[in-house]
Amino acid sequence: MSLLRWLRRQLRQSTPQREHLEAAVANDDPAEARRLLEGFNFTDAQRRHVEGLIDEWERSRAGR
Repeated sequence: MSLLRWLRRQLRQSTPQREHLEAAVANDDPAEARRLLEGFNFTDAQRRHVEGLIDEWERSRAGR
């Protein structure tokens, strides 16, 4: 399953994990998002991509 497809599927499902992830994003908390995503089953490539996105998010916050 592609990362984009997985993310879209997560957004459709009302689960505690999704709600916590949404709250982390809404509260601008990349560390919490990273912690939540550790428990998800990604391929190595997907995990690198997600971690890269969170790294970018953290860098953008540091530059404020």
